[in-house]
Amino acid sequence: MKLLQQQIRIDREYSGHRLDQALNSLLPDYSRGKIQDWIKNGFVCLNRKSCKSKQRVYSGDLIDLDIPCVARLSDQPEIIEFEVLHQDDDIFIINKPANLVVHPAAGHETGTLVNGLLNLDANLEQLPRAGIVHRLDKDTTGIMVVARTLGAHTSLVDQLQQRKVRREYIAITQGVVTAGRTIETGIARHPVERKKMSVQARGKPAITHFQVARKFAHHSLIDVQLETGRTHQIRVHLAHIHHPLLGDPLYGGRERIPAGITPALAGHIRTFKRQALHARYLSFNHPASKQSCSFEVKIPDDFQQMLDALSEKN
Repeated sequence: MKLLQQQIRIDREYSGHRLDQALNSLLPDYSRGKIQDWIKNGFVCLNRKSCKSKQRVYSGDLIDLDIPCVARLSDQPEIIEFEVLHQDDDIFIINKPANLVVHPAAGHETGTLVNGLLNLDANLEQLPRAGIVHRLDKDTTGIMVVARTLGAHTSLVDQLQQRKVRREYIAITQGVVTAGRTIETGIARHPVERKKMSVQARGKPAITHFQVARKFAHHSLIDVQLETGRTHQIRVHLAHIHHPLLGDPLYGGRERIPAGITPALAGHIRTFKRQALHARYLSFNHPASKQSCSFEVKIPDDFQQMLDALSEKN
């Protein structure tokens, strides 16, 4: 099995660029250093001849790639509980539960979604981020798409960058939101609290749309659509308008128990120890067929129980 075996014809846009620069733009899933290694090791030919990274390419030039399969991940496959909603040769559609970290990191070297995916398909170790093209926070539940081939990965990343993937969420806010709106800000790493993101003028552009689905006495159920996909985007934006997610431990501030609610509802709020955010719908063009496809997943039990408790009060 080859990691990458294809021909690329240089068009006018990259004419005059260095070979490594052109390939880095054409293959954004791989670093420039990795591409330079491929060229140095003879895995890349320019117009059927050996080449060097610094060579210039011109419109009409032909690049041949014949990259051998080398494991990209050191993570090990593990049996991890999550629902597979759909699978074919190109993608997995999964329903991520709460309390599941997506990528291994300090403090979460094992027991992640990546480990579970590698147990389903060992070939994912050859792909950038094991085929994961977008992520959900540890305690956000819901639907995700995972690529199973490099072509599918490239297609999905491109659709995300062009904002052609529709991602819909439902959320419960603290406080009653009067009406839907669009929130458009910059988002960047918090200057002091490094685990948090924050609204900053010089941050990366972030756009969130939402509509109010239902109002309770002290909370709201909202439908959210992401136009961009910044880290913690929905959580940051809702906190920015002073309606953080119910149960959000990072952006919600101190626990808020509204005055006058029943002891039962207060108990539900105290025991709901995650942000009330669920990714329920995803649509995109299938990487192989190019046909539009969509997937939806039901609300998890704890989220539904919270809604039921809020409804009983109203």
